[in-house]
Amino acid sequence: MARDAPTIDAYGQGGFRLSGVRHDGSLLILGDAPRAWPVNALADLTLEALQPVLNAGRAEVEFVLLGTGARNGLPPREIRDALKAAGIGLEFMDTAEAARLYNLLTSEGRRLAAALIAV
Repeated sequence: MARDAPTIDAYGQGGFRLSGVRHDGSLLILGDAPRAWPVNALADLTLEALQPVLNAGRAEVEFVLLGTGARNGLPPREIRDALKAAGIGLEFMDTAEAARLYNLLTSEGRRLAAALIAV
């Protein structure tokens, strides 16, 4: 299956540049399609914010790559538990590391969702 995953060219100043196009604010990349994501800080992360990932399910998403903002932090237990129950893995790290890892993993063809809090 051919992939058309965007590349993260840059991040910072409250947004991202994906494949040459600027996106302000946080992003959720699911099914290789970026969309605005209403999470401005790790404390704002809710099950509702990750519902598109949960709806996609294990068939489409091996794991969520969560960029937690300027610093790494532990996502809320309800998020960790819900993803585990759905059979979807979770990797979390600061947004800078997540952006770099996203590019690597999509180039390898991994099925992941990237939930990236803007810095």
